[in-house]
Amino acid sequence: MKADTHPQYNTIVFNDLASGEKFLTRSTAKSNKTIEWEDGNTYPVIDVEISAASHPFYTGKQRIMDSAGRVERFNARFKGFGGKK
Repeated sequence: MKADTHPQYNTIVFNDLASGEKFLTRSTAKSNKTIEWEDGNTYPVIDVEISAASHPFYTGKQRIMDSAGRVERFNARFKGFGGKK
């Protein structure tokens, strides 16, 4: 394999701004911001707007769309459209 073609794969912390959860993982992402982790080491940190800890699909708080009501409204709105005259 060629040398210096792959990015550095380092330990990094992702900080979910919506829930306040922090995840220690490995990534090729880089950051100038750092944070001291629970083990006493300092790691780069990347702030993310949403993650599995705060996403409605994963937390079970997603809204259920009223598709039946939407279809009924559509049919009522366009019931005479395209009819024979």
